[in-house]
Amino acid sequence: MSDQSHSEPAILAGNLHGIDLSKLPKNLDMSVETITENVIAMHGNCPDERTKFIFTKLITHLHDFVRETDLTTEEWMSAIHFLTATGKKCTDLRQEFILLSDTLGVSSLVDSINNAKPPGATEASVLGPFFTDDALHVENGQSIASEGKGNYLWVEGKVLDTKGNAIPNVTIDTWETDGDGLYDNQYAQRGGPECRGRLQSAEDGSYAFRAVVPVFYSIPSDGPVGGLLKSLHRHVFRPAHLHMMLQAEGFEKLTTALYLNGDPWITSDAVFGVKSSLIVDMTEETDAEVARARGFKDTQKSHKVLKQDFVLATPEEAVTARKALLARVVAK
Repeated sequence: MSDQSHSEPAILAGNLHGIDLSKLPKNLDMSVETITENVIAMHGNCPDERTKFIFTKLITHLHDFVRETDLTTEEWMSAIHFLTATGKKCTDLRQEFILLSDTLGVSSLVDSINNAKPPGATEASVLGPFFTDDALHVENGQSIASEGKGNYLWVEGKVLDTKGNAIPNVTIDTWETDGDGLYDNQYAQRGGPECRGRLQSAEDGSYAFRAVVPVFYSIPSDGPVGGLLKSLHRHVFRPAHLHMMLQAEGFEKLTTALYLNGDPWITSDAVFGVKSSLIVDMTEETDAEVARARGFKDTQKSHKVLKQDFVLATPEEAVTARKALLARVVAK
């Protein structure tokens, strides 16, 4: 029965399993010089022009890489094993492929191209692999961290448009490490969201919350990405930072982070996320009455203060900024 499934009339008619054989390239005896153009020809019938363009460029650059490096079979198999191990390391709470993208600078590059901002708007930064969508809602002035998770920090500011007008009802997600340099989803026994929260800006665009002072930390180095960095003699540290994600109707979503000035790793971030405009200073508040008004439990302890406004762009402003950026890139 199976021998007759590919009947001679169907083959002679030039159609096999719904594929028009007459439209396929005639690929035989591939050589180093001809294989790239023939592989590209195989997806020449792809109806989506963007998909066809992306895979044409991917194949071209990948084949050129193989030729330029004189890649050995053993080296290519090593790469395949590495990617396989990277996939196996991924879980619902850990994304090793995002970590790989981050450490190769790809995340930062894609982010910079896709999130170009007009002058005056807050720049974006990498999302990172530790965002979760289960942050608890907190009111303005409340805490995103339980007591004892680190040194006290008060964060406040306003969300504005590029003309300086306040933006109310902005959904603000924020997340950070605890004082030990670990995100909540790095703990084996994660009881729920910790050192992360979601709040809304007030009618005047203001926001405020209690947190802990972020500290520098090591990205996960117990997997294939950590092994890769070790083989390249690269360090695995990220400077102290506070993640922020802001969303409001009529404005571009902003995913960014605030990096603490003076951190020893600020000029060599392992995932290339730092931008000069996102480096911030903290001040110290020692007044016990201020600590009490802000809701800190131990009012005898001083706390750090981080003040930062965020400026959101409209979709139209973002499109104009992206076009300008791509024009500069192409011109180079």
